[in-house]
Amino acid sequence: MLSYGPSLWHAAGSFLAPVSSQCLAGLGTTAYASGRRLSNWASVDPDSWSGSHPAVAQNLVAGRWTSSARTKTIPDPLNGEPFVQLPDTQVNEVDHFVQSLQSCPKHGLHNPFKNPERYVLYGSVCAKVAEEMRKPEVSSFFAKLIQRTSPKSWTQAMGELIVTRKFFENFSGDQVRFLARGFSNPGDHMGQTSQGVRWPYGPVALIAPFNFPLEIPALQVMGALFMGNKPLVHVDHRVSIVIEQLFRLLHHCGMPRTDADLVHGSGMTMNEIMLRAQPRSTLFTGSQRVAEKLAADMKGKVREEA
Repeated sequence: MLSYGPSLWHAAGSFLAPVSSQCLAGLGTTAYASGRRLSNWASVDPDSWSGSHPAVAQNLVAGRWTSSARTKTIPDPLNGEPFVQLPDTQVNEVDHFVQSLQSCPKHGLHNPFKNPERYVLYGSVCAKVAEEMRKPEVSSFFAKLIQRTSPKSWTQAMGELIVTRKFFENFSGDQVRFLARGFSNPGDHMGQTSQGVRWPYGPVALIAPFNFPLEIPALQVMGALFMGNKPLVHVDHRVSIVIEQLFRLLHHCGMPRTDADLVHGSGMTMNEIMLRAQPRSTLFTGSQRVAEKLAADMKGKVREEA
């Protein structure tokens, strides 16, 4: 019988071996001894959640954390106990999500001519998130969160965290502003020039799978936010609590709460929101069958990531 304890377990192929305490020195073994830093934003504790103390997830809409009338439970992969409670958002509860997405104009929350200081804001947010992720207790928190929801070894989970942290490091300072660099070309007669700027879509949607619960949605949602879009995010319900905790960290580091929405629930519910709100672009990572349906529903306004 395989049990999950403070020592964690490390999977290498079909071989399972306990991770030594030396490997976790300064990471998992001390993470919640200094949990005061996490308590400023984290709403779950992957060390203590269980069937008797389940983690509780929430939706984020228009800057508010909310629940739904019905909930869905996720079984603990180690013993089958229901250890996560998610909002099972129904199609009759999507009005606020539709209104929030439609509140964003097609010229976005910022662009080169409107609110350009927000490029600098997101450079600052990235710097603060990277700084937080370098702290042992924060890196351990996300790695354990990934392990509790995905069949990954400690090395794989930490690797996902490190890739995500380096992304935030790369876009710290003025790098978000530089990312929005445009172009200028001379014309073919006196007084003519051609200029181009990077322009947001405005309201957009992002659908991410289960296999990289932190890395894929984090990189995609930040790219949307950098350019002034307002994304509605839906991640596979089995792992969506991971991106929720990243959102809470982003808010702690200065991201405006109303800049992005997060919905837990079925794909049918997300599809209903999209049909009613009509986001101007959707980034989808998943199966070909769903991609083809989205392409038809959104009249081609879908970009697919394999």
